[in-house]
Amino acid sequence: MSSKLKPLRAFVSSCETKKEEAKPALVPKLRFPEFRETETWHFTSLDSVCEILNNRRQPITGNERTPGPYPYYGASGIVDYVGDFIFDERLLLVGEDGAKWGAFEKTAFIAEGKYWVNNHAHVLKPFAAIDTLLENYLTMQDLSPFVTGAAPPKLTLGKLKGIPVPLPPTAAEQQKIAECLSSVDELMAAQARKVDALKTHKKGLMQQLFPRAGETQPRLRFPEFQNAGEWKVGLIGDLATTVMGNAFRSTDFVESGTQVVRIGNLYQGELQLERAPVYLSDAQAEENAKFRVQPLDLLMSMTGTVGKRDYGFVIQVPPECKPLLLNQRVMKLAPTLKCDPGFLLQLLKSDRLLDAIYSVPGGTKQANLSAQHIKDLEISYPPKSEQQRIATCLSSLDALITAETEKHEALKTHKKGLMQQLFPSPEEPIS
Repeated sequence: MSSKLKPLRAFVSSCETKKEEAKPALVPKLRFPEFRETETWHFTSLDSVCEILNNRRQPITGNERTPGPYPYYGASGIVDYVGDFIFDERLLLVGEDGAKWGAFEKTAFIAEGKYWVNNHAHVLKPFAAIDTLLENYLTMQDLSPFVTGAAPPKLTLGKLKGIPVPLPPTAAEQQKIAECLSSVDELMAAQARKVDALKTHKKGLMQQLFPRAGETQPRLRFPEFQNAGEWKVGLIGDLATTVMGNAFRSTDFVESGTQVVRIGNLYQGELQLERAPVYLSDAQAEENAKFRVQPLDLLMSMTGTVGKRDYGFVIQVPPECKPLLLNQRVMKLAPTLKCDPGFLLQLLKSDRLLDAIYSVPGGTKQANLSAQHIKDLEISYPPKSEQQRIATCLSSLDALITAETEKHEALKTHKKGLMQQLFPSPEEPIS
C-alpha cells in the first residue's frame, strides 16, 4: 500500500467507526433491570426464525364442511367448527388475504390444540423466537406496506418471509417479555369474561322481568308488585309518540349551530355525535322545532343496518345532551306521561321486541322500517311505578356493564402502550 494512501485509509476508517458509534443502539424504551447491561437487540427476517407450514393447510368450502368440535381458522381467526383437524400443535397464524393489516388489528394470532386452517392464513412454527413475542410484535405493527394487490389485497408468502422482526440477544429476555404480555392478556381475558357474565345475567333477568309471548305477567316481580295484577296489553304507540326526521338539504349545513342527528351517529348502541357532525343555524332550528330531539328521547335508525342484537335498535339521548335535530330515516320516540323512558328503552331491547322487529319484512340487515311498524308492535306493560322499578334495576346493570367494559378497554390501552415500550422502534421505517 502506498504510504500516501495510508493516512487517507485511516481517516476513512475512523469516520466509519464514528458513524457506527453515532448510530443509536437498537434497544426498547422499557427494559427489565436484569437485561439493561446486556447487548442491544437486532433485526432479523421472519423466515429466519420460523418454519412455514403453508403446504399443510387445506381449504374446505362451506358445502363440504362437516360440523364438529374443531376450530376452522381463516385470515382473522375462527370462522367455523368442523369434524376433523389437520394440526395438533401450537402455531402462529398470520392473515394472508381477507385480513386487516393495520397496527393493533390482530393480524397475527396463536392457535393451539386440534384445529383446521384454510388457505387464507399463513401457518408459522417459530423455532428461534417465542411465538407470543412474535404474535405481539406483528400485531403491533402496520404490515400494510408488505401487502400487495387490490382485488383482493394479499400478504404473499414472499413478503411475509421478509418482514423484519426485532429480537433481544438472549432467550431469557424473550421469555420475560412474553410472560409479561401474557399476564396482561390473562387479565384482559378475565375482565372480558366478567363483562360477558354480566351481559348474560342481564339477558336472563330481562327474560324474567318481561312477560313472555302470550302472557300478561312476568315470571319475576318485585315484592311490592307481586299482587298488582296483570299487565295491560297494548301497542308501542300507547306509550310513545313517534316523529320521523326531516330531509334537510346539505346545502343548508353550516359550521356551527344545532347539530343534526344522522343514521351514522347511531353507532354500536350509542349516540356518537363526533362522527361526521353537521349543523343547521339556530334560526333554521327554530323553523324546524318539531324535529327537535330532547334529552331522554329514544332514537331508532329506520334504514340500513339498524343494529345488532347485542346493541339493540334503540338509543337513548343522554340527559346532559344539548338539543338536536332529527334527520331523515331516524325516528324519535317520545314517551307519554304514563310511560317511563327507561322502561321503554329496556322493553325495546328485550328479546320479544327484537324478535318482533326482526320479523318485520325488511327488518333485518338492510331494514326499511316505518314509524307505523314500530307503533303497531304489540306489548304489555305495568303501571308507571312498576315500570320505574324495572328501569332502575336494569339501568343499574347497564351502568355496571359499562364500567366493567371501560376497565377492559383500559387494559387494552395499557397493553398497547406497554408493547410500544417493550419493543424497540427503528429510527428509519423498515420495508
